[in-house]
Amino acid sequence: MVTRRKFVSSLLATGLLAATALPLPAMAVDIYVNTAPPPPRHERIPEPRRGYVWSPGYWNWQNHRHVWVKGSWVRERPGHSYRAHQWVERDGRWQLQRSRWDRDGDGVPNNRDARPNDPTRR
Repeated sequence: MVTRRKFVSSLLATGLLAATALPLPAMAVDIYVNTAPPPPRHERIPEPRRGYVWSPGYWNWQNHRHVWVKGSWVRERPGHSYRAHQWVERDGRWQLQRSRWDRDGDGVPNNRDARPNDPTRR
């Protein structure tokens, strides 16, 4: 009886530890900076891949400076158009708009786009 109780207790403790160790979901963060990004770098676009779209490189904001992120292939989502990362100036400040999928083709994430920025969706 004692070993059974210890066994059940250890299972419960393991379950509680596993539940607290789960990663939190990623949150979208808007980035605004006062420094304009440098001009985009020229990248050699690899041969097309079936079922993928090319996501061009862009300047990301890390550690208080612009850092180049190389382009990469992104799995295609039928019925959606891909919008690449881009910097937009607003009132003298620059905002990084992250890449996203747009279902209705207007370029704006909205209620017509079911979870448009979820990178795990296919």
